[in-house]
Amino acid sequence: MRVHFRVFVICTLVALFAINLLNSCQSVEGHQNADYLDAKVPMEQRVEDLLSKMTLAEKVGQMSQYVGLFHLKKSADLNTPIDMMADDANAFYPGLSGKDLYDLIKTGNIGSFLHVLTAKEANELQKAAQQTRLKIPLLIGIDAIHGNALYEGATVYPTPLSLASTWDPGLVRKVAQQTAREMRATGSHWAFSPNVDVARDPRWGRVGETFGEDPYLVSAMGVAMVKGLQGEGLSKPDNVLACIKHFVAGSEPVNGLNASPMDVSERTLREIYFPPYQKTIEAGAFTAMAAHNEINGDPCHGSKYLLTDILRNEMGFDGFVVSDWMDIERLKTVHRVVDSQKEACYLTVDAGMDMHMHGPDFLEPVVELVSEGRLSEERINQSVRKILEAKFRLGLFEDPFVNEDKIAGTMRNPEHMTTALEAARKSIVLLKNEDVLPIMVDKVKNILITGPNVNNHTLMGDWSFEQPKDNITTVLEGFEMIKPKDVKLNHYDMGNQVTEVTDQHIAEAVSMSKTNDMIVVVVGSNSLRYESKFKTNGENIARDNLNLIGKQQQLVEALHATGKPVIVVLVNGRPLGVEWIAENVPAVIEAWEPGSAGGQAIAEVVFGVINPSGKLPITIPRNVGQVPSYYNHKRAHYVKKYKWSKTGPLYPFGHGLSYSQFEYGDPVLSHNELEAGDPVLVSIAVTNTSDRAGEEVVQVYVQDLYSSVTRPMKELKAFERVSLAPGETKTVTFELGDEAFAFYDLNMKKTIETGDFLVLTGSSSANEDLKSVKLTLL
Repeated sequence: MRVHFRVFVICTLVALFAINLLNSCQSVEGHQNADYLDAKVPMEQRVEDLLSKMTLAEKVGQMSQYVGLFHLKKSADLNTPIDMMADDANAFYPGLSGKDLYDLIKTGNIGSFLHVLTAKEANELQKAAQQTRLKIPLLIGIDAIHGNALYEGATVYPTPLSLASTWDPGLVRKVAQQTAREMRATGSHWAFSPNVDVARDPRWGRVGETFGEDPYLVSAMGVAMVKGLQGEGLSKPDNVLACIKHFVAGSEPVNGLNASPMDVSERTLREIYFPPYQKTIEAGAFTAMAAHNEINGDPCHGSKYLLTDILRNEMGFDGFVVSDWMDIERLKTVHRVVDSQKEACYLTVDAGMDMHMHGPDFLEPVVELVSEGRLSEERINQSVRKILEAKFRLGLFEDPFVNEDKIAGTMRNPEHMTTALEAARKSIVLLKNEDVLPIMVDKVKNILITGPNVNNHTLMGDWSFEQPKDNITTVLEGFEMIKPKDVKLNHYDMGNQVTEVTDQHIAEAVSMSKTNDMIVVVVGSNSLRYESKFKTNGENIARDNLNLIGKQQQLVEALHATGKPVIVVLVNGRPLGVEWIAENVPAVIEAWEPGSAGGQAIAEVVFGVINPSGKLPITIPRNVGQVPSYYNHKRAHYVKKYKWSKTGPLYPFGHGLSYSQFEYGDPVLSHNELEAGDPVLVSIAVTNTSDRAGEEVVQVYVQDLYSSVTRPMKELKAFERVSLAPGETKTVTFELGDEAFAFYDLNMKKTIETGDFLVLTGSSSANEDLKSVKLTLL
C-alpha cells in the first residue's frame, strides 16, 4: 500500500509542477508596489488586488493545509505504522520529504500549516513562503484548547470542562487572551478552539474539551473564548483566529464512540446543538470546523445543508470553514458516499468547505474540477477571499515572523500563571462534605496521601504535550507546599498510572494508613496524549462503562474500611459513576483537569486556604446504564424508574458546595404578568449566613408549564457569580428577554406562546435547591 502511495505522491508532485509552470514565467516584478502589499490600502481592496494576480493553482494552494515538519518527524519515529484514515493524532506523508514540502511552499501550493511546534520551525516555513511569487505568508494553526499546551513551556490552563465549572465567562475570556498571546509569541495565528459541542454522553472521550451539557452555558463560555482569542476584530498583534467546532452534534454519538453516526431530530439540533454556534458567530468567530460524524445519513463534511444553508445562510457565518483531520478523505473511505478522492473534493467544496486538513491529494483534484467546469473559479475565490482576509487582518503580510529572543518573557509569565491558578481554584467542585473539610489541623497531624494520580501530570488533561517537570505542580507537591508545618504528610507511592494499581499497592497503602489520622486518595483518569499506552480519556478514548478504571475502586474501598476519614479527589476528564464513593466516603472533590497549577489549588481547597466555589457544568450519572442523564430532560424522562438502582443523577448540573452557607430569598419579578416578548426582571436576595467569606453562582431556570409541544423540565437562562462577606446580603437582578421563553413549535417556527411559566432561582438545577415564582405571558 505504501508503494502505491509513493507512486501517487510522485505523480502528484509532477502534476503540481506542471500546474505551476506558468507561475515561474510570471515575474515578481510589478507586484512589489502592488496594492495588496500596502498596509494603508483598505483590506477589501488588498484582498481583491491579490486575488486578481493569483493563478488557479495558487488559489487552491491557499485552501491546502499540511502538518508541521517536527510533528511529521515525531510521527515517523513511532514504532507502529500509521493508518492515515484512522489516526487523528499522527501524520505521515510517505514519499514526501521535508525538501518536497518546502518546494510545495515555494511554488505557492501550501497556504497553511498546523501543529508547528517550535518558533524556529514557524520562522523557517515563513521564510520559504516569502520566496513565492506573491510572497503570501502562511497561516499556522494549533489545537490550543486550554492554553498553547502542545508547545513546550506554555502555560497550561484548566481544560474547558474545568473552565466551565468556574461559571465565570470573564475569567475564561482572560484565559483566551493570554493563550492568544503565547500563541503569537511562538508563531501560531489560529486556535482550533473553542469546542462548542454540547456534551450529552459521558462515554464519549472528548467531554473534557467541551464546556458541558447546557446550550446556554456552552454559548456563554464559547463567546468568552472567541472574544478573548480574537479581540476586537483581530486588530491587535496578539490576537489569533478562533475556530468554533465541530459542526455539528458529534458529542452525543449513537454508541459513545468518536465519529460514529448521529441520528437526531431537527428539534434537537435547533434547541440543543445549534445555539452555541449561533452565539459564537454573532460574537465574530472567523473560522469553523466541520464534524467527523454524519447527521441522519448526511456526512457533515459533505453537507451543503449544514455548511451553506444553515451555517452561512441562516446563522450568518462570514468566515471560512476548515475540514477536520482527514475527514474529506473519509467521505470515500468511511462514509462511502463517493467512490474517489476527486469526488470527495467536489462534494465537500461544493457543500461549502474552504480548507483541507491536511496533506496532498486536494489541490490537483480541485484544479481539475474547476478546469472541467464542475466547480466555478468564483466558488474557489469565495474560499480564498476569507483566507486572505484572515492573513491581512492578522498583519502577516507586514510581518509573518516572531522574535525568538522574546518568547521566554511571554510564556508562563507571572500574569499568566496567576490566571492559571485563579482558574484552577474556581474550577474545583466540592461534591460532598460531611464535616471533614477543610482539614482541622488542630486535630489532624498525620495524613496519608496516595493514589495513582497524586504525583503525576494528569492534571494537564488532553491536548497537551509533555511539559518541563518544574512547570507543573502535582497534587503531592501542592500538599507539601500548602500544609501547615506541624502537619506531617506521608506519601505512599503506587506509581503514576491509573491502570497499574495492584493488590500489593492496596495492601501496603492500608498498612501505612494505620499510623495516620486521615487519608487523601487521588484517583481518576489519564488524558495525556503523550502517554497513549495508559490513556483512559480524551480524543478517541471512549468508555463502555463509567467506573474508576482498574483497581482504583478497590483501593478506595479498602482505605475506607480502615475506619479513618477518607477524602477522595477525582482528577478526570469525564463524569465518572462513583456511586459507592458518593454514598460512603465523607468528602469528595471533583477537580477535573485543573492544569499546571492544579495541585496547589486542590491543596488550598483541602486545607481551607481557598473556599471552593465551582459548580458542575455537566450531570454526573450514577452509572452508564442511566445514560443519557442531563438536567434539561423532558417530563417523561423519569416517569418510570429503574428497578435495581436509584433513578436520577448522582450529582446534578449546577451542583457544588462551599465552606460558606448561602440562603436564597424568594425570587421577585418586576411584573407577574406581561405581554409575550417583553422583558422581565427577576431579583433574588442571597445571604451568606456563615462566618466565612465565599463566592456563590446564582442560577436562573425557566419552566414552561403548558405548551403545544413537549418542553424540558427546566432550562438555564441566566447566572452570575457573586462574592459575599460573612452575614452579607446581595440582591442579584437578571433581565429575561424573549429568548428565555421562545421555542420551536410543531412547524419548527420559533415562537413565544402565552401562558404560565415558572422562573426558578437557586444554587443548582436540583428541585430542592430552587425557589420559584409564576410568570404569565399574555
